[in-house]
Formats: sequence, C-alpha cells, structure tokens
Amino acid sequence: MAAWLKQLNSSEQVALLFVVLFGLLLLLTVGLFLNSLRARDGEDEQAASRLSWQRVRRDLRAAWVGGCMFWVAWISGPLGATLLFALFSFLALREFITLVHTQRSDHRTLIVAFFVLLPVQYMICGTRFFDLFTVFLPVYGFLVLPIVSALADDPQRFLERNAKIQWGVMVCVYGLSHAPALLLLEFPGYTGRGAFLLFFLVMVVAAAQIAQEIARRLLRRRPVARRISRSFSMRAWWVGTLTGAAVGGLLFWITPFKAGQALAMAFVTAGAAGFGGLVMKALKKDAGARYWGNRSSITGAVGLLDRIAVLCFAAPVFFHSARWYFQLPLGYHG
Repeated sequence: MAAWLKQLNSSEQVALLFVVLFGLLLLLTVGLFLNSLRARDGEDEQAASRLSWQRVRRDLRAAWVGGCMFWVAWISGPLGATLLFALFSFLALREFITLVHTQRSDHRTLIVAFFVLLPVQYMICGTRFFDLFTVFLPVYGFLVLPIVSALADDPQRFLERNAKIQWGVMVCVYGLSHAPALLLLEFPGYTGRGAFLLFFLVMVVAAAQIAQEIARRLLRRRPVARRISRSFSMRAWWVGTLTGAAVGGLLFWITPFKAGQALAMAFVTAGAAGFGGLVMKALKKDAGARYWGNRSSITGAVGLLDRIAVLCFAAPVFFHSARWYFQLPLGYHG
C-alpha cells in the first residue's frame, strides 16, 4: 500500500485524499441519519435524541463546509485559495464587527481594515513574501488603525474601540490568512503537497475539538473560567490536546515531518485551538451574544466565525512552528 502511494504523483495523492475524505463524510452522514430514525421509548429520550441530532447535524454540516472549502482551495490553485480565504476573512470580520461596539467615527477605520489591510495581507500571502507577511498586520496595521481613528477626532472610548477592531483584524484576518499560507510553503522534497499540510491542520483541530467536547460531557467538570464557560475544564483540554496530538502522529506520513515531529506539531496546534475556543467564548460574553452571526439578529451574518474561530488560533501556531523547525528562509519568494 505504501509503495503504491509513493508511485503516485503529488496531484494524484491529493486527489486520493479528497476521495477518502468525502467518502468518510458520506458514510458518517448516512450512518448518523439512519441512527436518528431509530424508535426511542419515552418523551424524554426522544427529546434528548432530537437535541443530540441537532448538535451532530450542525457539526457535520460544518465538516462538509470545511471539506468543500478545502477542496475548492486546492483545485483553484494558490491564487484561488488566497482569494477564497480572503473572502472568508471578510465575512468573519464582518460578523465580528457587527457584534462589538463601534461608533460613526470608526467608519474610516473600518474601511481601512476591510478594504486596505485585509487585501494587502492576502496579497502578501499569495506572493509568498513571508517575512513581510508575518509582521505586516501586527506592526504596520496596528499602527495605522489608531492613527486613522485619531484623525476622526473622537476620544470617547478610544482605547476600547480600537482594541476591539484590532483584535477582530488579528483573529479574522491575520490568524486565518495562515491557512492558505500552508498551501504555499515549500519544504525540501515536498513540492506540490501543501494541501496535505492544510488537511493535517484541519484534522488535528477537528479531532481535538471533538475529543474535548466528549470529555466535557463524560468527565467531572471543574471549570477554570466559570463566568466565561462552564464547560471548559483543563481535564477536557488535556484530553482534546492529547487526542489531537495522537491523530497528528498517525498522519505523519502525509507531511514532511517524522512521527515524533508530527506529534509535537499537532500537540501545540491542538492546544492553541482549545484555548482559542475559550478566548472566543470570552469575546462573545463581552458582546452579549451566544453565537457569532446569530440568525435571529438583524446583522444578516451567517455564523461563519463560530466554525472557523479555533482554526484562526491554530493556523498561525502551526505555520510558524513548522517554518521555525525546518528553518525555512523568512524572505522566501517562489
């Protein structure tokens, strides 16, 4: 089996990856649907089954969306993938901004964030100037935004307003832009297989989140931040992180890493994703919202940020860890 896989070129290997991915999703969808049709005794059991199916269906829908997004990013090439993730960043930032406090004087600052910083960040990503890519938003972008805000001549809640806009840019633009950047990394002997790195990231994060959710329900909970989340505990975090690390170790063969390297990369990535979910819950509590882009609100948002938030934290950690370990040049330009 391994010898046969090695005979395939990079395009054929990635195509096989998608066949396996969508095949597993299809089998899982059919299996869960058939399980939901089983007759259950008692109203309480039926209600619990419906609630469980609703949650599973939401997660399954997110998995299908993520798989399709992953597939479109690959078939569209580096340029198409960059544009696709730029669109997701735009929609995610829109959801974020609609739920935080801004004023009329922030309009020019928001225009700069949406129509200057966001496209420039992805343009730099697409051209593979990774030295500038890593510092453009945290340095230049974060200096420009308060300057534009100050020129609006409105000191009321100045620090709070700018911090929220900067944080939205950091999560929705800077963090997510590292996902398509993985497609563009060039490792020695690994040319044309960047899609596997993105798949590795998504699988590690997904496994960690699923395991953390299961552990939350089965283990005795000891919330570490009760006023932010009654469900987040260090026990569940450890279970999720170690599960993500184990999945990463098993997937080492699709990456340029050895088994131990893949295990370590997956551990820090899954850990960052777990804590990222807690941070996003804190932001939602501060905004007075249960979900980003609640469909019942007047914002018209679609809840994209709820689905990609943990990826926004995990992607930069994985990207920079891999580049640092393999000592890829900062000024690489392919």
